Amino acid sequence: MTTTDLSDRTVELSESLSRRLDKVAKAYGATRAEAVEYLVRWALDRIESRPAIADERAQRADARNDPRLDWWRDAKFGMFIHWGLYAIPAGIWKGQEIPGIGEWIMYRARIPVAEYEQLAKQFNPVKFDAAEWVSLAKQAGQKYMVITSKHHDGFCLFHSKVTDYNVVDATPFGRDILKELADECQKQGMRLGFYYSQTQDWHHPDGDGNDWDYDPAQKDFARYLEEYVKPQVRELLTNYGPVALIWFDTPKGITAEQSESLVELVHELQPDCLVSGRVGNRLGDYASAGDNRIPAQAVEMDWETPATINDTWGYKVNDHNWKSTEDLIHKLVDIVSKGGNYLLNVGPTAEGVIPQPSVERLLAMGRWIDVNGEAVYGTRPGPIQGVDWCRSTVKPGRLFLHVFDWPTNGEIAVPAGAVDPARAYLLADPSVTLPIERYGDTLLIKGPAKAPDAIDTVIVLAET
Repeated sequence: MTTTDLSDRTVELSESLSRRLDKVAKAYGATRAEAVEYLVRWALDRIESRPAIADERAQRADARNDPRLDWWRDAKFGMFIHWGLYAIPAGIWKGQEIPGIGEWIMYRARIPVAEYEQLAKQFNPVKFDAAEWVSLAKQAGQKYMVITSKHHDGFCLFHSKVTDYNVVDATPFGRDILKELADECQKQGMRLGFYYSQTQDWHHPDGDGNDWDYDPAQKDFARYLEEYVKPQVRELLTNYGPVALIWFDTPKGITAEQSESLVELVHELQPDCLVSGRVGNRLGDYASAGDNRIPAQAVEMDWETPATINDTWGYKVNDHNWKSTEDLIHKLVDIVSKGGNYLLNVGPTAEGVIPQPSVERLLAMGRWIDVNGEAVYGTRPGPIQGVDWCRSTVKPGRLFLHVFDWPTNGEIAVPAGAVDPARAYLLADPSVTLPIERYGDTLLIKGPAKAPDAIDTVIVLAET
């Protein structure tokens, strides 16, 4: 390994990557530092110019009006759970903090399969309580949950007969996490979906991604898909009751035929089970935006943003960069106002505890939703788009104006063409009618001088 300086930190490079960097610097007559700056700038420009919803993760054309999605279109807010063996090292391997998101530690640190497997012998989440997790999601106002049944590291949180590398056969815990969560979701009336990594699998010799244990030239992905992935998908959709959705991920080089065969398998086993856009090749029942990405405007498709509360998905002991409750509520409203769903992640510890900062923020979001949920659930994008100070959502006969930045004089100006209300009132207190004045193409709604809600005051503009 060699190092290169990036101003405020030193980054380790593999020997092969270091040689490639030196080659680029030499070709352009630049120093190593200049080459790094150029390449980083180029990469960031490429990343920032990508659309929030990549074409290959878009919704299949015939799903836009599919009634099987009606519950999902109305749900708006879900809980994502990234949990697995990676919660044990929690971002640190052999005393060294590994950069990047927690669940990618095996890949980032190039941990051999034989070493990483030993974590299973330590996985004993005695504080896991399915009832508490489902209760938290309900208190947060979330309408569905999605948990990692198998992430890229290949470890299964369910009892699979396809491999013994699973929570029942390989750990001292010996209990089927998904079975307990599925039973509790049915008991509490919560829809449950399963994340499943269909392409990347760093544990399996034919799965994509592990080039330090296995020779990529020797991999047979088609065999992996037919003999490993599909049997496990069959288990997930056979042994755990009704499954709301299968959340595939990182399609990478999967072919259209292979993606289609997975969609067909899911619909054959459970016709009402939805398939995320990350099955690839524009074949998902709904589109999937990039991680933490939100489109700039309303999108004419059904879509979802998966997002983190801090910087990682899987638990990392040193990641304390928690988003504020205000930021999270604004993101929820922003996404809903553009026609999307917000799938917000928690990363439980190795003991099975959802970190307290996540709990606090989810409960705070739930308190806001308790008051303002009518302007979120079951709504569609409103006509006022592209302004910083507010967002809008609609239901028949009502427009909900979400005011993020309350004016100091309490006067809210909106385009008259967007809505023609008979009355305006605060959603939090419908008894308080707000005066409306018309000035040409502008409606002036007169509210109190101080924002009734410091995060998002919702004004209802009603036709009657």
